[in-house]
Amino acid sequence: MKKAIITLTLLISVLNIFGQQQTEKRRTVRLETSKGVICLELYNETPRHRDNFLKLVESGFYNGLLFHRTISSFMIQSGDSLSRNAAKGEILGRSSGGNTIAHEILYPKFFHKRGALCAARRVGPSNPKRDSSGSQFYIVYGRRFNDTMLDEVQARMDMQSGGIIRLTEEVRQAYKSIGGAPHLDGEYTVFGEVTEGIDIVEKIQWADTDENNRPLEDIRIIKAEVCQ
Repeated sequence: MKKAIITLTLLISVLNIFGQQQTEKRRTVRLETSKGVICLELYNETPRHRDNFLKLVESGFYNGLLFHRTISSFMIQSGDSLSRNAAKGEILGRSSGGNTIAHEILYPKFFHKRGALCAARRVGPSNPKRDSSGSQFYIVYGRRFNDTMLDEVQARMDMQSGGIIRLTEEVRQAYKSIGGAPHLDGEYTVFGEVTEGIDIVEKIQWADTDENNRPLEDIRIIKAEVCQ
């Protein structure tokens, strides 16, 4: 009887924590960029990434940083501390704030739809746990997909994940209607989304770039601030 009471108490505690995550108001961040304003909403279900991002924003870390990597019909990336005073043509993307964050990949709840806010990371055998960069992030713009294209993406996913990562019907519909980057699903942490300014993301991702995908014209985060 005592064991049953303890088990029930633990279950109630877990359910209460989960309920708080679902009902707790999401924190928001405003990025004033040289191309316009982007507003981001952070997911409570990815607390490590949420809290780290908020800490960096509140400290002023992102103020003055470049979007150092942009790829049309794909994504825009920032968060390299070395980009603040980088010379023209300098190769960027190597600084990650000096630490990593254990991944919080919650696919298919969160996936790489257009507007997704995601954590960058090192790829390859040097990062088998898929730990995230301590500061670098990217925002997905992507493209729209049809069923044939999604079937091809799924085939590649099957080879990479052994069939573990599957594009659900809901996810497929989102990629067909609003677009995104499905080939990244299950590989990177998605921890928020754009609520305003997707048109600014679109402008930035169309920027002319050099051979390292750095925009020829510096595009900066003028100021990042927590809204609530």
